[in-house]
Amino acid sequence: MATKAKAPADAEMAAIAALPGRLVAAWAEHDADAFSRLFVEDGTMILPGVYQKGRKDIRAFMSQAFAGPYKDTSVTGSPLELQFLSDESAVMVTEGGVIAAGATELAPEDTIRASWVVVKRDGEWSLATYQNSPK
Repeated sequence: MATKAKAPADAEMAAIAALPGRLVAAWAEHDADAFSRLFVEDGTMILPGVYQKGRKDIRAFMSQAFAGPYKDTSVTGSPLELQFLSDESAVMVTEGGVIAAGATELAPEDTIRASWVVVKRDGEWSLATYQNSPK
């Protein structure tokens, strides 16, 4: 007889759903350190044309991006769905995107959907893998 997995606690779901807000806050400050700390040490970030492996490389990429193509931009995103794979791993899908410098809202053509593979390590939910693509 198969055992049914217990439903995740609301607190766990809320902690995962808060990750996009933490990313938005790090981006608002153009803080590559805070951005990279959202990832586990060996995390992966995949954007169109970009592959970064490890917190150090993610930090270096975002530091350059915040000084270059992402200068004066902001970002938005919110969860669309969340699926637990185990007590310590889940997949979240979000929708959002980069708001151009000087703009107050996301242009429809800049909307993305993102997949977040999150894991719980040392009591905190972090990104193992993040990948996005145009909506």
